[in-house]
Amino acid sequence: MAVSGTALEIREIYDPYVRGWKEKGGGVVGYSCLATPVELIEAAGLLPYRIKALGNPRTDMADGEMSLFNCSFCRSCLQLALDGTYDFLDGLIETNGCDHLRAMFENWQHNKNLPFFHYLKVPHFFRDDSLEYFRGELELLRQHLASHFSAQADDDSLRRSMQDWNLVREKWRELCELRELPEPRVTGSEALALELAGSRMTGKDFAALLSSFIEERRSAPGRRPGARLMLCGPATDEVAWMEEMENLGAVVVADTLCFGSRAFLHRPGTAGDPLDELAEGYLDSIFCPRMYKEYDRRRTYMLETAERARVDGAIYLYNKFCDLHGTDSVLVRRDLEKAGIPVLVLEKEYSAAADLGRIKTRVQAFLERIGGGR
Repeated sequence: MAVSGTALEIREIYDPYVRGWKEKGGGVVGYSCLATPVELIEAAGLLPYRIKALGNPRTDMADGEMSLFNCSFCRSCLQLALDGTYDFLDGLIETNGCDHLRAMFENWQHNKNLPFFHYLKVPHFFRDDSLEYFRGELELLRQHLASHFSAQADDDSLRRSMQDWNLVREKWRELCELRELPEPRVTGSEALALELAGSRMTGKDFAALLSSFIEERRSAPGRRPGARLMLCGPATDEVAWMEEMENLGAVVVADTLCFGSRAFLHRPGTAGDPLDELAEGYLDSIFCPRMYKEYDRRRTYMLETAERARVDGAIYLYNKFCDLHGTDSVLVRRDLEKAGIPVLVLEKEYSAAADLGRIKTRVQAFLERIGGGR
């Protein structure tokens, strides 16, 4: 089977890759926020698993724990925890990414009482004292992982893990270059599917998957897009939604998504103290609205991404009740349009099939506005 087919078939939470890891006696630790250093988890001999819902539409059990005024992506993930889908996890790492995610994790732990649960506190801005604080938080996480799982997690194993994940970031940049070609050889939905596949792999296996996919696509014919789009927003793992947008004639040639290119911006050095390098590498590149003093840098990152990919327009897509991105979308729309980039802001419910027609209609109208689409 072609690598592209394999990547696009990742459709279940407890899939054969994770099942095989567990059958060999390996532990799996779940996390959600991209501020969580996966290198630390892997250095302890564990598999980092980024929490996802893969389009799960049900929230009936989760709605009994979280208000309906909470993000439906978080409620969909909590649903999968409460119904037993995530029972294969050996632990969770919570961060203060947003209040909705914190509610998800804390209700998860309250109901399931996993043997390992760690709260990683991430500063909301980048400066010397916050960097020192975050370094201390990473040391606490390393100690907790090592003591609970009887693992080494020493500097040597951490450096090896950092090298593996830095290779992943190099390969992701190569993948983006194929997306940014005049006739892209990789679509946005394919890139998202690859990210989802890699978010439950070791760094070495993820880098190998990306390498194989890239080599397969280098000689493949490109696709002439009716419009070149950049997709902005929070965590979205709905490959089908992006496929629907691209079926209208556009190609998502770039993204600034949490489940996407933002997860690969940091590249920690490996020459110095590994925790110092991890703390600076991660905290300096969290281009998320939670970093409330970093908007100017986030705006620069989005404008540079749009220019490099030669986009015709941008879509800012976020789930209803997402306070951070709902507020951020106002600033982003203002500044991108000031730079001559048309923007469509879309608020939706996570995995709501009934909402798909409305979304497609608005995207089609936007494509007509910028001169693309079918």
